[in-house]
Amino acid sequence: MKSPDNIKLIVIGGSAGSFPVLLHLIKMLPEDFFIPILIVIHRQRNVLSEFTRIVAEANKNKKILEPDDKELIENSCIYIAPQNYHTLLEKDYSFSLDYSEVVKFSRPSIDVTFESAAHVYKEHLLAVLLSGANNDGTSGLQAVTKNSGRAIVQDPSTAEFAAMPSSAIASIANVVVLDASGISDYINSLNSK
Repeated sequence: MKSPDNIKLIVIGGSAGSFPVLLHLIKMLPEDFFIPILIVIHRQRNVLSEFTRIVAEANKNKKILEPDDKELIENSCIYIAPQNYHTLLEKDYSFSLDYSEVVKFSRPSIDVTFESAAHVYKEHLLAVLLSGANNDGTSGLQAVTKNSGRAIVQDPSTAEFAAMPSSAIASIANVVVLDASGISDYINSLNSK
């Protein structure tokens, strides 16, 4: 199976205010959705997080997990970037976890993951940027579009914190701006066989 646009990976990034939108996107995925999804959300470092469990409860039909270093990406899985590690992608379509310095006060950094995915997946990548209070994700989305990938940004007027999507819109000419329902519809449309 392949999507009409031959998208092979979807990466979703978000920070403050993105959790309700993210849960909506996960809940709306059809049971047979086959494109792998990687979620990069800013979380507090060194604090026990229930994030993965909550996302798993949002869609019990999907395999939802935090990847290990060097784990190969599988179709039909939803991956959540591990807390306190940058999540990168390798040319063999595996994960690489990195404990280097924080980027824009964050580890995992959305920019780091978007840029890494852009170089590996090129035109086969869809990157989605949700609500957030800083500009993490903007340079990553620039890398996505420069490598012929697709970029979607949450409509700032619908975001709890508009800084992150607004920064991307101001910096990227060909970014698509959608509300939560529009993002969900777009993602689900890629599941056509």
